Amino acid sequence: MADVSHTSYLPPILTFCAGAVLAVPIFRKLGQSAVLGYLAAGIVIGPSVLAVIKDPDAIRGTAEIGVVLLLFLVGLELQPARLYSMRKDILGAGLSQMALSAFAIGAVGWFFGLSVGGAVAVGLALALSATSIALQLLEERGDGHEDYGRRTFSILLFQDISIAPALAILPLLATTGAASGGAGAAMAGLSVAFLAVAAIVLAGRYVLNPFFHILAKSGAKEVMTAAALLIVLGSALLMEHVGLSMAMGAFLAGVLLADSHFRHELEADIEPFRGVLLGLFFMAVGMSLDLKLVLDNWLLLTLAAPLLVLFKIAVAASILRASCSSTTEAIRAGALLSPAGEFAFVLLPLGLSLGLLTSQQSAIVTALAALSMLIGPVLAKLIDGWLLARAKPETMEEDFDGAGAASVIVVGFGRFGQIVTQALLLQHVDVTIIDSDVERIRSAASFGFKIYYGDGTRLDVLRAAGGGKARVICVCIDDKDAALRIVEMARAEFPQARLHARAYDRIHAIDLMKANVDYQMRETFESALGFGQVTLEALGLTYDEASLVIDSVRDRDAQRMEIQYHEGIAAALNKVPRVTPEPLVKPRAKSKALSEETREVIEDGGAEVAVGGVGEPER
Repeated sequence: MADVSHTSYLPPILTFCAGAVLAVPIFRKLGQSAVLGYLAAGIVIGPSVLAVIKDPDAIRGTAEIGVVLLLFLVGLELQPARLYSMRKDILGAGLSQMALSAFAIGAVGWFFGLSVGGAVAVGLALALSATSIALQLLEERGDGHEDYGRRTFSILLFQDISIAPALAILPLLATTGAASGGAGAAMAGLSVAFLAVAAIVLAGRYVLNPFFHILAKSGAKEVMTAAALLIVLGSALLMEHVGLSMAMGAFLAGVLLADSHFRHELEADIEPFRGVLLGLFFMAVGMSLDLKLVLDNWLLLTLAAPLLVLFKIAVAASILRASCSSTTEAIRAGALLSPAGEFAFVLLPLGLSLGLLTSQQSAIVTALAALSMLIGPVLAKLIDGWLLARAKPETMEEDFDGAGAASVIVVGFGRFGQIVTQALLLQHVDVTIIDSDVERIRSAASFGFKIYYGDGTRLDVLRAAGGGKARVICVCIDDKDAALRIVEMARAEFPQARLHARAYDRIHAIDLMKANVDYQMRETFESALGFGQVTLEALGLTYDEASLVIDSVRDRDAQRMEIQYHEGIAAALNKVPRVTPEPLVKPRAKSKALSEETREVIEDGGAEVAVGGVGEPER
């Protein structure tokens, strides 16, 4: 019988999974981006170290699908109207950054011996920024909607658009083929590309929504997932065939579906594939780093990689600063744009195949691009931490004129404090409000609220606000430690005032009780009870039945709080409580309207099970 051999895909899949599982948690534990974990894992399992995977190029095509899916999800978040509103940043900052960076980098390459065509190829490749790394860092920071995050994305979007002209320019610079023939081919290619873009736009406008409506009626969830992948990968493949980037096609498809009713379902379907394949892409980049080449050219690369990253930061920050961004935001955006882009690994092999670069030159520049991907995220994190540490919070002058006669002081005017204040003002109670957030104070002033700037944890601020005459001091801030300090300080200095405090959770509430607060309330407790009561009514209980269940939960919680409070006091004194203290709240009489089934649930402890026992960890 003939021996039939076949290649198993299981070993490389297991290798990639093991590399990600081991490396990413380590780097996240060190405070670094997951991107660095993937890159490091790729280096270790690649040909340069363990050689578990000997041919990185074999998986790069599959790995680039991660970048494609990332751009599709980005497009889903951008309605065409919003994209149009970003046109100034895209064409202004994006074009300036790309042109200046490519020219300067290309000029340096030409100075060190590259041909004109090779210098252009290297300049374009290294001027690009890593879209996936920048967006991943923005996502980890939660700054995607900040001004610097939007401007960073605008520059990245222009770079993705510029891939098409870059891919068209390089063949024109090749030494093979006449200029006239190359120009004619380029014009023909651009015409075909324009027609492909028009086809995607028309399909997105008139075909995709009806298509998804038909699939949704089938009720098959897996078909919707398959359709989402079909749209993304089909658009990407069409763009690739006409000479544009796959990522650009996916982004365009996402933008066209941004107003669709199926946007959120598409996002949920694509997200798992995007995460896995994007990690695979970064591992492929790490595997492509030739450590022997790096060691042979260590001096050149050691100098060139940091200089490239710093230069790109300087260019992008200068452009954004000139376009009215603050210095801090401009530098943060520049740091995100500093690593070389994913498409450097497309342009450089193309330059090599066209004869614009020698194999040695292509290998060195590829290593430089990969090293910038390693250095860039680390430097971005260091710069971000340094800038945030230097940034001083905006302050105002403390002025408490006219603030000494109020009967109530409210410390903290956030969501909680605002609701408390509304109730007091409706009864025409004189209130002095203290907050340290300048933006919040200015916003509240536009609605007619008088808020005094000051730090409520300072005794002189509380005195100036009238703490010595206040009947009630309401501590409404969300900082647990600060709230406890205010309560302890106010109890010692203003014994005439009742202290009411917002508690974060059960442990914080008990700490406040130990500080002799007059009243405390966990910030989500009563709202959760109200929510639970409405849910019980939706399940068929009458208002009285649901109210009795909720009252029982509230009573049991108060009893457990009292027990935990006394146990804590006894533990602090190294004593064991001998008797169970009387509950703070006596159980209410049962309503006759309560059904027998509901009464049995309460008497059997069902309500207590629903909210947890003495050791419940939260709220």
